[in-house]
Amino acid sequence: MSQLFSPLTLRSVTLPNRIAVSPMCQYSARDGLPNEWHLVHLGSRAVGGAGLVLTEATAVQAVGRISPEDTGLWSDAHTAAWRPIVEFIRANGAVAGVQLAHAGRKASTYAPFAERRGGVADADGGWTPVAPSAEAFHESYRRPEALDADGIAQVVADFAAAARRAVEAGFQVVEVHAAHGYLLHEFLSPLSNHRADAYGGPLENRTRLTREVTAAVREAVGQDVPVLVRISATDWVEGGWTAEDSVVLARDLAALGADLVDVSTGGNVPRADIPTGPGYQVPFAETVRRKADVPTGAVGLITDARQAEQVLADGSADLVLLARELLRDPYWPLHAARQLGVRTNPPRQYARAF
Repeated sequence: MSQLFSPLTLRSVTLPNRIAVSPMCQYSARDGLPNEWHLVHLGSRAVGGAGLVLTEATAVQAVGRISPEDTGLWSDAHTAAWRPIVEFIRANGAVAGVQLAHAGRKASTYAPFAERRGGVADADGGWTPVAPSAEAFHESYRRPEALDADGIAQVVADFAAAARRAVEAGFQVVEVHAAHGYLLHEFLSPLSNHRADAYGGPLENRTRLTREVTAAVREAVGQDVPVLVRISATDWVEGGWTAEDSVVLARDLAALGADLVDVSTGGNVPRADIPTGPGYQVPFAETVRRKADVPTGAVGLITDARQAEQVLADGSADLVLLARELLRDPYWPLHAARQLGVRTNPPRQYARAF
């Protein structure tokens, strides 16, 4: 029996297998609205056999977009735009999930394939980012404004409102993005959080916003919808966020109603020296799973079917998330099934190929 192709039940939702499409920004939206590109991009991964299809980082506020071309879910117009995409994903056998995000100090930047780099000027459609502290991610980025108490409360409220819209759009899973140097991660890490109030200083204070957002999202979606939280388990820099901190946070998130912790790493400071290689982040998923006693997702240069199978068989994680490999091959799950000797049911339109 293949672990990779066994179902995974989270609350009222059962994933048909343990392959998830990791959130990957497409930089192709306008005013935060998804379009035909997102339908084809996400829909083809559902057709390709992934059990869970997660959207790109979807902003809960307009100022929370990474770039002006990112998707959002801060209005009813966004709900309507997402609905047909969600319906297509679900009609083709996958579970539809949305990653709710706020880019913090890494907001208002150019898309990676744009001619320019760094912060987008107001004249080009940019804006002033917000962050825990008024410190830029990099000298080429815009200097953010530090959030005050009202601004923090609004972030929590907007995550909850976006979560409600996600359910209205038909999404079956909601993920909170607290990784990769974006707003929630910025609050978590002492490298980017230099506040002296209830949201800065000791670990309990620095995790407060992530805990408040997770609790608010859980309340907003009700008790049947699974809530995932993506974290960066380490900053890869001395004095930064650590795996031990991640274990403490994961326990707290589970107590607040999070069903799975999606474990990535890095992204909070540009100077980190990250030892990348096949499956390099998997040990962090295993550590969080074992020490915090919570289900985890593993991600990071997982490219081969047998490699993914082994991650699950070893007990390192409960779910495997693929990113670039699924950009290269939307039908990776169908090919993986063949490698592992598992019978699948491809779309009838494609059945003769399998």
